[in-house]
Amino acid sequence: MKLCMIGTGYVGLVSGVCFSDLGNDVICVDKDINKIKNLKDGKIPIYEPGLDELVKKNIKNKRLSFSNDLNKSVRKSDIIFICVGTPTKRGGSSADLSQVFGVAKELSKNINKYKIIITKSTVPVTTGDEIEKILIKSNSRIKFSVVSNPEFLREGEAIRDFIYPDRVVVGSNDKKSTRILKNLYTPLIAKGAKYINTSRRAAELIKYASNAFLATKITFINELANLCEKTNINVDDISIGMGLDQRIGSRFLRAGPAYGGSCFPKDTKAITSTADKFSTNLSVIKSVIKSNENRSQLMLKRVYQILNNKVKNKKISFLGVTFKANTDDMRDSSSLIMIPALSKKGALIRYFDPTGYKKEFKGYKNVSFARSISRCLEKTDLVIIHTEWNDFKSLDFLKLIKNKKIKIYDMRNLYIPSKMNNKNVKYYSVGRG
Repeated sequence: MKLCMIGTGYVGLVSGVCFSDLGNDVICVDKDINKIKNLKDGKIPIYEPGLDELVKKNIKNKRLSFSNDLNKSVRKSDIIFICVGTPTKRGGSSADLSQVFGVAKELSKNINKYKIIITKSTVPVTTGDEIEKILIKSNSRIKFSVVSNPEFLREGEAIRDFIYPDRVVVGSNDKKSTRILKNLYTPLIAKGAKYINTSRRAAELIKYASNAFLATKITFINELANLCEKTNINVDDISIGMGLDQRIGSRFLRAGPAYGGSCFPKDTKAITSTADKFSTNLSVIKSVIKSNENRSQLMLKRVYQILNNKVKNKKISFLGVTFKANTDDMRDSSSLIMIPALSKKGALIRYFDPTGYKKEFKGYKNVSFARSISRCLEKTDLVIIHTEWNDFKSLDFLKLIKNKKIKIYDMRNLYIPSKMNNKNVKYYSVGRG
């Protein structure tokens, strides 16, 4: 099939590349001229394991191409995926759909034959209805279908998630597009993916509901971790005991920092905003948002306690600053709150992250990027394990730090407390009493 992905951000690029690897002809379109030039040269703008190899492979096989010409690309394609950003509106909580509707207006000028227009971006309920209204102004209803086909890709695991998805959700209000899209996804269905056909509005809500529930699980175990610290209980035992209940499941029950990234923060806000418009109070999700916003402050207080409130001139080393491992995404990472706060109090901060230097900390004179773990930990007063990269899971801290008074705050519970204490390391973790 001939596909066009509008937007070469995380969703559009990964989906487009993977669709081409399944044998489709895919054009990835973006208005950013430099980004498209780099992609044509095989240079990837995001960190995602395995993506660069797939890009080069499918460019070579002439199934994947990149373009700045939206009009021409749309006219040549049968299925159009809208994959542009839907960030939180500035000063509000609802999703900013200006890019989505901007694309819809451009599409309305280029429907030269029957096309399926798909929102792959995460959009609120009734967005498809609005896109349809835009298209119908210039086109006959029989020349297009508007469909919701939400993505469920995890950063760092996106290629695997695309090829072996838990489910494929297609929200369509007509039989023709349903039949064509089931055919498009047949290679994945053959591998065991569950195919779910719903109304368009239901598909839009499934994505938000899924992200809100996962965010709730993270926040729930983080709040229980607070209780565990007060009652001398290991939160890991609680997670295991709960997770073995098949009605609950073990995933997303690991205590740690606040959730961050490109999805959970904005999507939890957007779904509550949508509910407010329909006079419905999603009080549970609103509580989750508030609790998560407080999480980084709680962890900062723990750092102050570890340092006996003597922060000035203390050398603090951050291992990892992205919101999770296997991504370079800094959006809503706890480090964006913790590092500036510690810097303001006079701490001398070094950080190491496998994805390199971060411009977000450029303006802080006492914050520096270390090019290696050993350089980051040299003569440090406190190590903060912020992100669970594999690089940090089996370090010899005694050899690396060269400081008799070693303090470690493990925000990801990567190490066993008893083993660390046996090495005369002052070790602090999350929710372990």
